[in-house]
Amino acid sequence: MKILKRISLILASILVLISLSACQQTAKDTWSKIQAEKNKTITIGFDDTFVPMGFKDTDGTYKGFDIDLANAVFKKYGITVKWQPINWAMKETELKAGQIDLIWNGYTKTPEREKQVLFSEPYMTNKQVLVVKATSGITSTADMKGKAAGVQSGSSGFDDFSAYPKVLKNIVKGNTITQYSTFDLGFIDLKANKIQGLLVDSTYANYYLEKSGQRKDYKLVATEYPNEEFAVGARKTDKTLIAKINSAINSLHADGEFQKISEKWFGKDVFPKN
Repeated sequence: MKILKRISLILASILVLISLSACQQTAKDTWSKIQAEKNKTITIGFDDTFVPMGFKDTDGTYKGFDIDLANAVFKKYGITVKWQPINWAMKETELKAGQIDLIWNGYTKTPEREKQVLFSEPYMTNKQVLVVKATSGITSTADMKGKAAGVQSGSSGFDDFSAYPKVLKNIVKGNTITQYSTFDLGFIDLKANKIQGLLVDSTYANYYLEKSGQRKDYKLVATEYPNEEFAVGARKTDKTLIAKINSAINSLHADGEFQKISEKWFGKDVFPKN
């Protein structure tokens, strides 16, 4: 019995040491970890269907405004970006678990998210709009009374739907909203008339409808939700990493590289400090 107790104590001590080691590794900031690597890399989580911010193109490559911007930021530091497609609804969970180092893909800065992640300075503004069929007769959120709406799960649109019930929640069918893993799945149901309005980022909606040649078939209805700011999300311990990102983005704007990337995707400079 004494031997068994001793073995149990030894095993318990080993488990404690492993746990402490894991905690220390997690607590170590990402910037220091990267700098200690021979081949410096950073893993960024993104939704690979979110045009034009970050998406998988038909040729299998990752493209988008955020892709170009992040690559330009880390090029300044000699760091290679590894892009990791993720389930957008699980983004904060994957960040905390260490599966990714950053969330960078049209990620809206909100007070609720600030409780979980450390944000960079905003680099772009956005607005939630309601996409409806051009023939629907819907011209305002009030016209959605008794109708079905959809949104991407884990999106800022879903957060707004819950936080500001007077805008849509109190008037749509069942006082609820259908959630989709990606926006394009929502568009499929909108086209099939399973929902009558899709709550979506104006950035995505404009680009998607333009590139898919469906601009004449749909229209964007303004909502009363507040304006949003896109920013980069990191773990709370990564203050140095966020400071480096802020510095690089400001530098890219000062030397005109940010504007080139912005013109490529939006035809204008989207930097919020103009």
